[in-house]
Amino acid sequence: MTLEKVKEFIIELEIDDIQDVVKENLKEHSAIDILAACCDGMLEVGKLYVEKEYYLPELVLAGETMEEALIALRPELAKTTQESKGKVLAATVKGDLHDIGKNIVVTMLTAAGYEIIDMGKDVEPKAIAKKAKEENVDIVALSALLTMTVGEIQTTVDELKKLGIRDKVKVIVGGAPMNQELAEKLGADISCDDAVQGIDVCNTIMAEKA
Repeated sequence: MTLEKVKEFIIELEIDDIQDVVKENLKEHSAIDILAACCDGMLEVGKLYVEKEYYLPELVLAGETMEEALIALRPELAKTTQESKGKVLAATVKGDLHDIGKNIVVTMLTAAGYEIIDMGKDVEPKAIAKKAKEENVDIVALSALLTMTVGEIQTTVDELKKLGIRDKVKVIVGGAPMNQELAEKLGADISCDDAVQGIDVCNTIMAEKA
């Protein structure tokens, strides 16, 4: 059984069979590698959605298929639990109901050993800043898939400044409209193209803080 089969089953929304495929792969592959294959599948689903080959029902079913895969993976992932690498607050900004990318990042960061506070989607900037201060997070990860919502990143950064914690946290962002130039214009630190880069960026940030 190959990891490619796991990715394929996520993309093809095989919700009834994904657990069996995951369990078969666990005989030959690590839970982390299988999780990465699942996340690759979800990234592909996200692309199909953007390209309008998949629509909202497929997006929802993909999320449910991913959750079924995680049911089979969690017991094995728990065995690799390690001391937290850092604390990350993740949220999709106000006005944006798309959370597939954010969910992938949350899943992969959790598997990579980070403590995650997932605030969900369509989150008010003040709520994000307040929670970041209360939880003393290291990183705030914001997702904005819609061009019309990217301004909420700047509003969130402003709220972090008002609470006096902007210099204590790194703000990373992701989503279709984002790039490094725009991220910096909005007051964020780093723009990530995908979940894998997101993990690398978080690892670099925490290494620099050590």
